[in-house]
Order: sequence, then C-alpha cells, then structure tokens
Amino acid sequence: MSLIEIKLPKSLSKALNLPVNSPKRQQVNVLKKLLKKATHTQFGQHYHFDEILNSKHPEKKFQELVPVHDYNKIYSQWWHKTLEGTSDVCWPGTIKYFALSSGTSEAASKYIPITNDLMRGNRVAMIKQLLSLRTYEHLPVRSMSKGWLMLGGSTDLQKGPGYYAGDLSGITAKKMPFWFSPLYKPGKQIAKTKDWNKKLEYIVNEAPNWDIGFVVGVPAWIQMCMEMVIERYQLKTIHDIWPNLAFFVHGGVSFEPYKHGFEKLLGKPLIYIETYLASEGFIAYQNRQDTSAMKLVTNEHIFLEFVPFEEKNFDADGNIIDNPEALMIHEVEEGKDYALLLSTSAGAWRYLIGDTIRFTNKEKCEIVITGRTKHFLSLVGEHLSVDNMNKAIQTVSEDLNISIPEYTVVGEPHGNFFAHHWYVACDDRVNSEELRNKIDLTLKEINDDYAVERGSALRDVYLDILPESSFMKFMKLKGKIGAQHKFPRVLKGKMLADWKTFLETGTL
Repeated sequence: MSLIEIKLPKSLSKALNLPVNSPKRQQVNVLKKLLKKATHTQFGQHYHFDEILNSKHPEKKFQELVPVHDYNKIYSQWWHKTLEGTSDVCWPGTIKYFALSSGTSEAASKYIPITNDLMRGNRVAMIKQLLSLRTYEHLPVRSMSKGWLMLGGSTDLQKGPGYYAGDLSGITAKKMPFWFSPLYKPGKQIAKTKDWNKKLEYIVNEAPNWDIGFVVGVPAWIQMCMEMVIERYQLKTIHDIWPNLAFFVHGGVSFEPYKHGFEKLLGKPLIYIETYLASEGFIAYQNRQDTSAMKLVTNEHIFLEFVPFEEKNFDADGNIIDNPEALMIHEVEEGKDYALLLSTSAGAWRYLIGDTIRFTNKEKCEIVITGRTKHFLSLVGEHLSVDNMNKAIQTVSEDLNISIPEYTVVGEPHGNFFAHHWYVACDDRVNSEELRNKIDLTLKEINDDYAVERGSALRDVYLDILPESSFMKFMKLKGKIGAQHKFPRVLKGKMLADWKTFLETGTL
C-alpha cells in the first residue's frame, strides 16, 4: 500500500484541510494562536502577550514590544532556564527534548527546544509535502510503497537532568508515528548507533535486504553511503541493488554542487524533493515539479518575519542590529535577500535562524535559500553569496565533467588589497588553474559587483584542490561528523584558524 493511501488520524486530517485564505491572514492567525498559548509563560508575561492579543493589529504590536533574538541572547535570558528544568518559560510545560545544533560555524552546541506542538506541526508539513506528489507527472507510484532510507542522527539520545538531547533527525525518528514504522530504514536498532562510521557500515551490510524507494538526508552523506554500497557489492549504479529507488528528499545545503557527482551513481533519473527542515521547525517544502523553489509553511506552527539582508540591518560580520526593519509575508519583494525571523510553537520568539532566503514567487509564497547571514564574502563590496558560489561550482562541474562534493572560500589580504582563496574537494583529474579561471569567470558573469571589484580591490583568486577525505577528516576532528553537519562554505574566525592549522599539520 502506498504511503499516500494511508488513512490519517481525524485530528491530522482536519489540520490538513485548512481554509484557503491570504498568506497574511494565515500568518496573523498563526501568531494569535502562538501568543494565546504562551500568554501565561514567563516570556509571555514579560512581553505582555495579553496586551498584544487585545490590540487592533497584533502583528504590529508584537514587533513593537518583543525584541529580535539570536541564539546567544534568547539562551542567556530565557532558554537556559528550560534546560535547568524550569517549566513555562517560553512555552507552556517542561521542555523534555532539545535538538543539538551547531550550524556550520559555531564551535559549541546550541540547545534548541523541541515540543510536541512543534513536532506535530512538522508532521503536518511533511504529510502535506507527501500529498503534493499526487500532482507530479509520471509519478512512480510503485516506489512510494517501498522503503525510506533516512540517514539521520542517532536515536540513542543524550540524557540530561530531566531532558534528552540529540540531532533533530534522531529525535524525529525516535518519535516517529506508528504508521510509518514499516517503511522506515535502517530500522530502530541501527538508528540507535552513535558511531557514524559504524552506522554506515551496518547500512551497507543490510543494503541487499532492503527495497528502497526513497533516500532522505544531507546530500554529502547520502552520496557517501551510496558510494560505499556500490563499492562493497561491485555495482555499476545504486539502481543495481535498489531498482525501485525513485526519490531523493534532501535539505540542509544546496544540492547544486553535489548534483553532477551524485548522478554518476544512478542508473536512472530520480525525482528530487527539497525540504527546509531546521532544528527550529519545518519552514518550507517543494510542492510542485516544475520549480526548484519551496513553499513556505504559512498556516501551521511558525510565524515568519523577513529582515532585508542589507547594511542597515546587519554589521560587517553578519550580526543583526537592534530593532531591524522586519517585514511580514505580504510586504516582501521578489528577488531580494531576507534573513528569517521565526516565532514557533517551541518558544522561539523573533528568533534569527541565520539563513537568508529569496522569494521567487510571492503569490505562491515560494522561496530559495541563498546562504547564511555570516557566510558571505564582501571584503571590498563584492557581495559574494553562497548562492553565487554554488552556481559557479555547479557550472564548472558540468563544463569539466568533474565532481566537486565540497568546497569552502576564505577572504585574505593581498598586499594593500584583498583576494579570495578557494579550497575545493575533487578526486577527479582536473587542472587547478583551469578550474580557478572558470570559477572566477563564472562569478563575474553572475555577480556584477564581483566583476567590478575583480578589476579593482579584489586583486586575485587562489585555488587549492584537496581530496574529499581531507574535508571529511577535518569535520571528524571538529566532532562534526554525521548527518546534521555541513562543511561551511565560508570560513571565518576560529573555524578558519583551525582549518589553517589542519592544512599545515593534519591535526588540530
């Protein structure tokens, strides 16, 4: 039986049949629902949620009374209490689960609260995305009843004083609804494995026993897993062992840099489905076949605000200023970059998630992720975004027929001027000078500011080619091996210092 044919619980079915109205109205309703539930929390009392709810325009009053928070601010003032076991801090009740997230830059783990209300909203968004597949042409329906290989964190969570903590993927798998269990791979026993290398080895051992229709995870780790299966069983493609594999559900990073190398492992095309599932909530998902953009979840469990990613709102290091301009969904424009603020059913309030997005279709509320607020290069006004970098890598990979599974970029002094230094993972034979020139030329074509500065203060571009194993070893030394961790596209601060030490010594 296909998953989309499973009869859903009545409460969930009701949630999926929401009335159609404007995104603005949906978002105001979500905000009211969040405020009402959290009114009697410490946070709600401090910021007068009852006054906000009674105002004529609660969304405007909310922005007026509640400040913007980054992780450090909300943790030091509020979330640390929930970790200590205090109830009713930012959300009703005691928080029993925390998602550990270090993003791609910070060294220390962040503890992101996870509640049943948040998980319920995430599940509704996931089911909506699954049901949207019915609109796809030539849908391989047979594959939808096959196994889902979900490459995530361990379900054997860390136990704290009154709480459990781990990767969101591990928490999600542990709290998986009963009706999904028969399709779930690698199964509960392997999913508990904490050692990432052992988990991959167990999966490779079991691979011939599974009939997989979906693979789900971060592109780099899914690709590594498929390469290991192909090598172990001396296959030409992954479809020699999983002939019904038809879908790849991915998120976390742009798939563009990985796509060329990924498709070398396939015997036939897959349907790619992008999701925007962060530790803070299920934010958006791809719901139609003729676009690579994702539809924002506007009517469920997250209130969204959009801060124009401009100098008036962020400093040179990507830190948000106090009282930035924050827009609602009906006020945004297509083609502009915005940083996301989230207010969620887990007690995140006007929380800067750190991602930047761009609207591709305002009417359909469709967006693409363009980067991170702290992962960009603008040493002299070149305004080089991760989106620009990904497009350049994808273009040159296709032009040269090579696979570049990882890369990172560093800004460096060049005498009295500046330069960019690329570190590229590639195990194929390629001329480094040709690769450098093609990346530089592509960036000039897609970014006018970059083209101007390359004739001025941005004097040079350097490029080093490294084996993919070097990137993986560095992540392992940093304790960032596994499904939730991504190599940062721009290195700054301590991560940059550690990277240089690693390149010189092979260790940290």
